[in-house]
Amino acid sequence: MDRNSVNWSGPMPAVTTPFHDDGRIDEAAFAANLEGLIAAGATGFVVGGCTGEFWALRHEERKRLFDLAYEAIAGRVTLIAGTGAVSVEETVALTRHAEAAGCDGALILPPYFVKLSDDEIFAHFADVTAQIGLPVVLYNIPGNAVNAITPALAARLADLERVVAIKESSGDWNNYYGTFLAVHERLRVYCGPSSVFGVPAVQLGADGTIDCFPNVWQRGGLDLYFAAKAGETEKAAELQAMGRRLTDLFTSEGRTLYPATKAAMDMMGLPGGGTPRRPLRKPAGEPLKGLEAGLKTLGLL
Repeated sequence: MDRNSVNWSGPMPAVTTPFHDDGRIDEAAFAANLEGLIAAGATGFVVGGCTGEFWALRHEERKRLFDLAYEAIAGRVTLIAGTGAVSVEETVALTRHAEAAGCDGALILPPYFVKLSDDEIFAHFADVTAQIGLPVVLYNIPGNAVNAITPALAARLADLERVVAIKESSGDWNNYYGTFLAVHERLRVYCGPSSVFGVPAVQLGADGTIDCFPNVWQRGGLDLYFAAKAGETEKAAELQAMGRRLTDLFTSEGRTLYPATKAAMDMMGLPGGGTPRRPLRKPAGEPLKGLEAGLKTLGLL
């Protein structure tokens, strides 16, 4: 299997997992968010990935998300399940459930928080891919999960039978560019932080974008890909500038990305926000006031 084994492309948001105040998954809001994003032009989704707060979900809850997503989209767009876990056994179990649920692929990151060597990361993926049936999207987000997939390691992992793509979310243009050059002829390459450099990534040849901002910036977050792909330079530049401003707003003055995203969704009346899972907390006080003021300044409120 390689990049030609799948046809996944375009903007595929990493969707939020909304919760009720008592901690239960808000299934209706989750489905409504998917529906709204499909209407806005999303070509697929990642569910239970980083934006989905998978680190705080029980495995049964993650499996339920895969079932919910499949039921909600009814085969209309690509569905990729975030199945990464620390152990091989957990990752395999989640991926097998995703396949049984009808998902098209699995997004898998290296085991997180403990520092691994490249050989240990490769061995993990080799053990997982030998026991599953779904195509795999590698997930590189070392800023959150410690272990990095370098361009050289991505090239090694591309040799594994079920690996067909990589979601490059390092936020480092040099690493993104190096990874693209190393593997794009064999793997599909998706730009993670499209709000930061999605336009040049698509102009370079990225197969799609996978990140969180379309949850709150629906049309613009999706059109960023389409404008860049169509060569609409002026529009793409304007959308990239907006993405950069949103990124700065959501990650400054005491705010962090996922709680700020959910709070902004609530302010804008979009489904899929709600209370984050602890240890994340809702923004309050000055960070919340600053978020509201920033959204007004940017014309989103």
